[in-house]
Amino acid sequence: MVQCPDRIIASMDTGVDDALALAYLLGSADECELGGVIAGYGNVDANTAYANTCAVLDLFGRADIPVFLGAEHPSWADAFIPDAGCAQFHGDDGLGNTRLAGSGALADGAGVPGDDMSVDVPDEVVSVGGYLAGDVHAHPALGACSRVNRSQSVDHPQSAMPTALASGGKRRCSVDAADGIEYLIEQVREFGRDVTVLATGPLTDVDAAITRAPDIAPKLRLVMMGGTLTQPGNCWDAVAETNIIQDPEAANRVFHSGADITMVGLDVTHQCLLPRSAADQWRATGTKRGRFLADLADFSIKANLEADPALFSGGMPLHDPLAAAVALDSSLVDCFDLALRAETNTGDFNGVRGRTTGDPVGLVNHSMPHVHVALGVDSERFLDEFVERMAEVCR
Repeated sequence: MVQCPDRIIASMDTGVDDALALAYLLGSADECELGGVIAGYGNVDANTAYANTCAVLDLFGRADIPVFLGAEHPSWADAFIPDAGCAQFHGDDGLGNTRLAGSGALADGAGVPGDDMSVDVPDEVVSVGGYLAGDVHAHPALGACSRVNRSQSVDHPQSAMPTALASGGKRRCSVDAADGIEYLIEQVREFGRDVTVLATGPLTDVDAAITRAPDIAPKLRLVMMGGTLTQPGNCWDAVAETNIIQDPEAANRVFHSGADITMVGLDVTHQCLLPRSAADQWRATGTKRGRFLADLADFSIKANLEADPALFSGGMPLHDPLAAAVALDSSLVDCFDLALRAETNTGDFNGVRGRTTGDPVGLVNHSMPHVHVALGVDSERFLDEFVERMAEVCR
């Protein structure tokens, strides 16, 4: 078996910070090999995530990296609608309205809660950004209801094809949702913990892989962006974190699977703020790549500042890029190991759905799987390395 300790397989719901993380990995070619990307629902619908992933890889000259379609909806639902909150922080196209992959998934003005909650999917359970359609917290992005993703294989996403073809690259495209799961399984079976699965979106794909192939759990090394232990969440109710609320059931199963898991959550990502000066530095390279990355950063900096001036006066939180960096260098964070669970219900003696908290059973059953929860971060070292590496990849 070929040993490849720095091999990365990414599972992404490719929005603004996923794209920055992807560019960071591409700029870290001396340290890691990006073996493939599984693009699924979350910040945007799965087709848009797929198109965005292809477009970013093409922009950086890596059309050779395979892209697979991942889950189109959470494990608890039959369909998915993008959420207004995600559109607010990622734009209606998922990439800060840069239109890199085409026209984008939603109509202009996405990010404003829609008035019409009706969807043409009778008898199906619909997730609106992690909340059941009709829930008080379910706010669909404007125009999203006409683009409900159903549980089925799809043709090549239309918005992805022109980018891939225009690049002149020979992209190996796969659009069957099952393929992404099978690819993840195959990679873990072949490389074991010499491959790191980096999940920057919901854990639906990872959960599906473990459910289909339970034998991979002890061999799986996972670095995930998501959750929060000591800080409020970033969802509508300020309790859950976005990636976890999308599919708490999947997250809870993954936490208890016995895989080697590092959780990079809001406890540390909110300490890593990208300043506007970094975007200025990237734009100053004068390249298309530099302008794209700078536009992403500027969009996110503005959106976060408007959302919380006190917390984000220093810039945008580098959620997914920090997780990518930790996948390459675990010494960036200090972790606290504990049995972890994701709450799957709201109510008395249940907690709040989507919250990540210690599993009390772990206090009496010390054999329960533990998760490495990042609570401390060398933010200065990470930010310096990130800004410099991204400046290099812009050129």
